[in-house]
Amino acid sequence: MTSTVSISTIYKCSLERAFKTPMLCDVSKVHTGYGIMPKVTHCTDDEHWGKPGHTKKVFVAASPTQKGGWASIDKVLERIENHYWKIEVSDFQSWMLGFSKFVGEWETTEIEPNKVLVKYTYTLHSDIPLLYPINWLFAKTFWKIYMKRVLENVRTLAYNDEPYRYA
Repeated sequence: MTSTVSISTIYKCSLERAFKTPMLCDVSKVHTGYGIMPKVTHCTDDEHWGKPGHTKKVFVAASPTQKGGWASIDKVLERIENHYWKIEVSDFQSWMLGFSKFVGEWETTEIEPNKVLVKYTYTLHSDIPLLYPINWLFAKTFWKIYMKRVLENVRTLAYNDEPYRYA
C-alpha cells in the first residue's frame, strides 16, 4: 500500500535557491527532528550526492523510536535542474511501522523572479496489510506535520543563502 502526502508553498527567493537548498545543503539543518522523528546528524558515503543514481548513508540522533546512528540510505532517482527532484529513502535500520521505503519529490516552478511555487510530496510504501490503517493515519497526520516543518527549515536556509555542501 502507498500513502501520499503533498503540500505546497511560495518561496520568495531565486529559483536556484528554492531548487537546490533542500537537497544540496546540510541535511541536519533540514531534518531537525520532531516527536518520534529523530534529528539527522550527518551523512557519509556522499561524495556524489545530488547526481541521479547516487546515494548517501544518513545518520540520526537517538529518539524514542531509534537508538541513533546509521538510519537509512537516500538515493537520487531523478534530477531535472531547477525544476524537480525525486529521491528514495530506504534500507531502514530500525523498524518503521512496516514502511519499506519513502519516495520524496520536490518540484519548483518559477511564478515570477524571486517567487517560486514549491510542491513537496512524499509517498510512503508499506508492506504489512495489518498495519495499513496505522500507516495511512501516520502519513496523513504526523508525516504531513513533519513535512511542513521541513518546508519551513528549507525556507530559512534558502533565504539565508546557506552554502551548498554538494554540487
